[in-house]
Amino acid sequence: MSNTKFYFECRSCGNHIPGFKEWFAEGQKCPKCGKSNIYTVYNTDKQKLKELIAQKTKPDSLWHYFDFLPLENPENIVSDGEGVSPIQQWSFLEKFAKEKHGLNLKVYVNRNDYSPATGTFKDKGGTLIASVLKEQGIKEYVVASTGNTANSVAQYLAKAGISASIFVPQDALHENFVHIGSLGQKVYIVKGDYAYAKKVAADYAKKHGILISLGNLDPLRLESKKTSAFEILRQLGKMPDVYIQAVSGGTAPLAIEKAFHDFGDTGILGKMPKMIFIQGHYCAPQVDAWNNAKAKGFPEGWENEYPIYENPKVFIPTIATGNPGLYPHLARLVKRTNGEYFAINEETTIEVARLVAYEKAVKIGPASAAAILGFFEALKNKAIDNEQTVFINMGEGVRRAISFLEQVSYTTEEITSVADTQRFDREKYRDFVWRPMMEY
Repeated sequence: MSNTKFYFECRSCGNHIPGFKEWFAEGQKCPKCGKSNIYTVYNTDKQKLKELIAQKTKPDSLWHYFDFLPLENPENIVSDGEGVSPIQQWSFLEKFAKEKHGLNLKVYVNRNDYSPATGTFKDKGGTLIASVLKEQGIKEYVVASTGNTANSVAQYLAKAGISASIFVPQDALHENFVHIGSLGQKVYIVKGDYAYAKKVAADYAKKHGILISLGNLDPLRLESKKTSAFEILRQLGKMPDVYIQAVSGGTAPLAIEKAFHDFGDTGILGKMPKMIFIQGHYCAPQVDAWNNAKAKGFPEGWENEYPIYENPKVFIPTIATGNPGLYPHLARLVKRTNGEYFAINEETTIEVARLVAYEKAVKIGPASAAAILGFFEALKNKAIDNEQTVFINMGEGVRRAISFLEQVSYTTEEITSVADTQRFDREKYRDFVWRPMMEY
């Protein structure tokens, strides 16, 4: 094998692949069966994770867990201090659950908006992608994305001096294009939906012989986000009972599952949380497939039946994927953990963002607001039990969602003189920001 730290195991045929050099040389496919679904296997003593989690001082980045990440030489790390964002207890959500639903809960929110590079949890993938490409001497990379992944990859590859060709669907947030372009990375706005953008990106990569991101099951993304489970343990001391996230593809929860696959036999992680996934109502193929299967009693092969929505018109492009290829994997995870899928009204995220900004002085992006709204939806549907600990994986801040923030803003008033003004009392807005949720 080319290194002694890790190797890849094909999940289809069990074949072992020595490392990234061989994996990339084979076009990111198993040379034995031609499939691209692999797991990274480490030779590091698993018990070392206990020592890393027990560290009292805050780590500098997710590279604190270097021994369980697929990079051979730490000198190749490309980092901006990502992956160790604070996990905060939000008492106002706990108070709502108690007063409205009679539930005593502990509610924690992962503040990925603090991530230094781009303010999203996609920075976890960005740092590992850039570091591995640097280590392998690769100078070009292709990515298709709805927005957040595109920005993170563009940022980290620019830092590493690697050229990124980014393909985004035409309905992606405009602010994303500006950020990527300002880094000197190439942006292609594809006239079509995300599925078509992925096709064009694949055609481009094939035409020029450039390495392309495999998407949600790419080991570069899966392994980096796996560290989220380690950070939950480090900061909270245990895994939550319930995990809530808005999903487009769904790499993050599958990465949590990968952590349990790697360490489940050690008892370090404890019990897998109940998974609750949220989608926007304009494009919710996973939710629709789940509800259909549930109504039929989950017949054999149910997880392979899902609708495909072409060119969906949505309010939150970041979490809109009309062709949910990962649904079979995610749906099995949801069922295995007695979880649920819910669709939320996308425009209602404006009201949720107002509430969060009022109560916590935190400005969140639309995908993060969808996750918070998912908490309210789960309460309404009795998907959370008394005395449970809830973890909400917020996706992003508003750094690249200024148009959304403009809709969230509600206090601006034009005047001609002081006679048009009234003395301001912020407390008077409390009923305004809470009313939509109290009526939810």
